[in-house]
Amino acid sequence: MYPRIISLNKTLERKSLFLLGPRQTGKSTYLKSNYADAHIINLLEADTFRRYSSKPELLRQELNEHTQLLVIDEIQKAPQLLDEVHNLIEINKQLRFILTGSSARKLIRGKANMLAGRASRKFMFPLCSKELEFQHINKMLNYGSLPSIIDSPAPIEDLNDYIGIYLKEEIFNESLTRSIELFSHFLESTAFSNAEQINYTKIGNDCGIPPRTVRDHFQILYDTMMAHELTPLKLKQKNSRKTVSISKFYFFDIGVANRLAGNRDIHNSPEQLGKSLEHLIFLELLTYKNYRNSELKINFWRTQAKQEVDFVLNRSIAIEVKASSKIQKKHCKSLQLLSNETQLEKKIIVCFEKKQLTLENGIKVYPVHEFLKALWEGEIVS
Repeated sequence: MYPRIISLNKTLERKSLFLLGPRQTGKSTYLKSNYADAHIINLLEADTFRRYSSKPELLRQELNEHTQLLVIDEIQKAPQLLDEVHNLIEINKQLRFILTGSSARKLIRGKANMLAGRASRKFMFPLCSKELEFQHINKMLNYGSLPSIIDSPAPIEDLNDYIGIYLKEEIFNESLTRSIELFSHFLESTAFSNAEQINYTKIGNDCGIPPRTVRDHFQILYDTMMAHELTPLKLKQKNSRKTVSISKFYFFDIGVANRLAGNRDIHNSPEQLGKSLEHLIFLELLTYKNYRNSELKINFWRTQAKQEVDFVLNRSIAIEVKASSKIQKKHCKSLQLLSNETQLEKKIIVCFEKKQLTLENGIKVYPVHEFLKALWEGEIVS
């Protein structure tokens, strides 16, 4: 077990919460470890699911008057329980619920009772670099950082199993699409576009499905938290270069993306290594935003002439990711172009250099490990 840095206590002082995240990111393990005194209802247990889904009122009838915290695991399997949760919150202002889920689709699209502001939403991600004490970076780049994978003696086989479980339990069993075979083909095709702008037509042509179906399938990925969207930065200056309007997307875990694309060792391919490194930095920024700084805004900048900066934080901190051990003048071009378009507080390159450098144009070069440490210590963005 690795110590997790997500904290729910401050939120629980005020209200109940949904704890959302893909399967096997460690939600249940975290709750059992940190809230051992809580009453836990696990809807993955068949008999428990049958009891509460057929008679939601049992939640109210069986509640111990001394219970202060009640955990309902995989709440999306029985969203009808949320009406009882709502009622109990109204009756007992001291009672708190933690409602975990691996998919928001059945809750939101099924018009479930989302408690109308009476519960906050928190997200759990795979292990981040700080939780791994900034070790295993090479493993993360290849196999991702799901808790069950990071120390696995057979990570490729376990990742294959994970993808199979997702397809079976999240997609097939929940009837999220009419054809599991087409969705599986869509996943594989999409993996080759990971960390790129979304091209619905191209992916549709690869899979033999219309672009509208591709859009629907992407929404399934977002709703089951298997992928994240990164929107482009829009500058308001009159003379700014024309920028793109189409988002990029990233799978929630590097290992899952690599397995879907059939990559076994990305260190043998400079192109794949660069994609994985960019993917890693995005996931670290996203996890930092959710665990430490909810106001952080993350975008990318790309012109129609294909000049691009990988990440722009709060419109003022520009970050380029390069899978290079020797930074050259050409690596700085996009950062310089963006700095001509808008005022930047920081210009950063993350790469495989062995030590930090500060270039003449004010660009700071970070080795990967040092950038990650600086990020989590609040030195990149507070």
